Amino acid sequence: MAETERELTPLSISQADQKDAVEIYRKVRQIRAKLVGPDGKSQNLPDSAYAFLCQLLADLQSGKTITISQKDSQLSTIEAARFLGVSRGHILSLLERKEIPYFLVGSHKRMYLREVLQYKVRRDANRRKLISDLASAEKLEGLYENFEPDSPDVE
Repeated sequence: MAETERELTPLSISQADQKDAVEIYRKVRQIRAKLVGPDGKSQNLPDSAYAFLCQLLADLQSGKTITISQKDSQLSTIEAARFLGVSRGHILSLLERKEIPYFLVGSHKRMYLREVLQYKVRRDANRRKLISDLASAEKLEGLYENFEPDSPDVE
């Protein structure tokens, strides 16, 4: 698959994998981690790598989504659209409105992954606020007390 066609799909971690991550995190916190090669040789991890792994496992343990990328990872408009779950046309309109910074590679628009992630954080926070405001307004109007399910299997 060509570099510009790769999928950027978030991965879900199963309950068993989460338990494994918790156990590994617990063990790493107790002893100094080592890299062990296929030949059996071991090497202590540098403090920075050890701290990174501890933070990574702690975040996995708490159910956070983890994205590891190169510092200046670039996305095409198609890749950004797949990552955000929107159409390429919507990405282009976001770029035109300067909601996501971009640069040109030849005639092709590219974005840094970090900029797309920052946009996603802003978008998701705005969505949560709008939903919260809508729920608060409906509660004030007493609409929750008057709610009747459309079907009998909805409680």
